[in-house]
Order: sequence, then structure tokens, then C-alpha cells
Amino acid sequence: MPELPEVETVARSLAPQLQGRTITGLAKLDWPKMLTPSPDEFAALIAGRRIKAIGRRAKWLLLSLDGEWTLAIHLRMSGQLLVAEPETSEARHVHFALDLDNGRRLIFNDQRKFGRVHLLDRQGLAALDAVHGPEPLAADFTPSALAERLQNRRAPIKALLLDQHLIAGIGNIYANEALWLARIHPLTPGAMLTPEQINELHHAIRHVLQEAIANQGSSLRNYRDGYGRQGTQQEHFNVYDRAGEPCPRCQSTIERIVVAQRSTYFCPTCQITMQQSE
Repeated sequence: MPELPEVETVARSLAPQLQGRTITGLAKLDWPKMLTPSPDEFAALIAGRRIKAIGRRAKWLLLSLDGEWTLAIHLRMSGQLLVAEPETSEARHVHFALDLDNGRRLIFNDQRKFGRVHLLDRQGLAALDAVHGPEPLAADFTPSALAERLQNRRAPIKALLLDQHLIAGIGNIYANEALWLARIHPLTPGAMLTPEQINELHHAIRHVLQEAIANQGSSLRNYRDGYGRQGTQQEHFNVYDRAGEPCPRCQSTIERIVVAQRSTYFCPTCQITMQQSE
């Protein structure tokens, strides 16, 4: 957390606040481990850069700067990005801030200090792109593309959906929700999905991500958009974090197991187990 919908929402909310602005300098850094390159090099390279566009790759927020540089920011578990007045950067959990030419600051609030800020040249951006799978909302992410990704994969489908090398941007929340919508048990080996199930899963992945973006993401704990607003997708969960509650589809009791070291929620009646063949 945050996942693709939350990062996309942050990007969209920051765009009108940042696009065309110039970064005048590094205003605050009290946790150097979050930064690449070194603080001195970063400060020298970032000053005077104009922000051309704001986008996303997988769970990374990307600020395209002039001179073919990209500021790549990963919010991890508790990160928040806000454009605010300078005094806001004095808050306890603000560990990084950039001065902007309009007198405001881009502020990174991160209670758990897991977030990362990387200034990438063209080669660095290409390397970040290369380690991630296709974007699940892109036009070329078709059912056949998903089938190709799952071919010969014996790992549980839940684990595969979390693998950023395989498909970009899906995390624990939306993997749970997509599998419920597609009626697929999370322990089903990826290679054992039928063409019909792959079609259903493809539709489910895109549906839950698009719905979450429309609802500005899921605010469970720390997540906020670039204006500090909460999302509302948590009000629409079908199975995530609902163990012991009735399934919205069949009223069976939702169960919780652990898959790939992550809490996994499913309906034992709607989502039928498929075992690995011998």
C-alpha cells in the first residue's frame, strides 16, 4: 500500500499543482537513506529543473524534468506527497521537501521511513521500466498477454499477481478483490487457469483498478492524494479485510489465509480451489 490506483490518483492530483513549476532547491532532508544519489549530488542536479509532466510506472510516481532527468518516488507503506506551504515541512514525519518557484514546497511525509526518492537519468529510467511487467490498464495488456505471462507458472495465482516483474502495480488489496470478482481461488496455480478464467481475471483486474481510481484509491491508514484528501474505495471492498463477514455474492463466510506472506481473503464457496496436477 499504496498500489496502482493510489499512485495514479496522487499523480493526477499533483499534475495541476506541479506541471510547469521549477524546483529551486532541496529544502529538507533528514533521512538520507531514502535518497539516490547522495544528498550533495542530488541537490546540485535538482536545482533549477522544470517539471514537465507527472506520471506513473507500476507503483512509482514519476516527475519528468528537463534535461532528461526523472524524479522517481515510491511511497511504500506510509508515504504521502503534498504541495503545501513551507511551514508544513516542519512536521515530525516530513523527511524530504523541495522548494518550488511559486513559494510552495513538494513535501514527502513518511511515518515509517520506507519511502524512496531516486533522481534518474535516461538509463536509470530505462532500468526501472525494465524490471516491471506490463501495465494492467494499458491497451496491450490483453487476455492473451495475461495468458502468456501465466504460462508454465506453478505458483499460486495470488502470488503471481503480486509479482511486479510479471504484472506492474497490483498489490495485496486489488489482487484479493480481482480474484473474488473472477471467482478464482487464490491458491490456484497460474498455469492451471482455463482460457475462460483468464478472460474473467483479465476483466476483473481492469475493473477493480479502474473502480479504485474513480474512487481516488483506498484510504486505510496513511494514504492521501496530492491535496491531502482521502479516497473512498475502502467502502467498496468485497473481501479484503472482511474475514468472518458474509460474502456479498453468496453469503458464505469470508475466510483468511496467508499466501506469499500476505493476508489473503476469499470466499470458500464462490472461489473454487484448483489443485496442481501430478
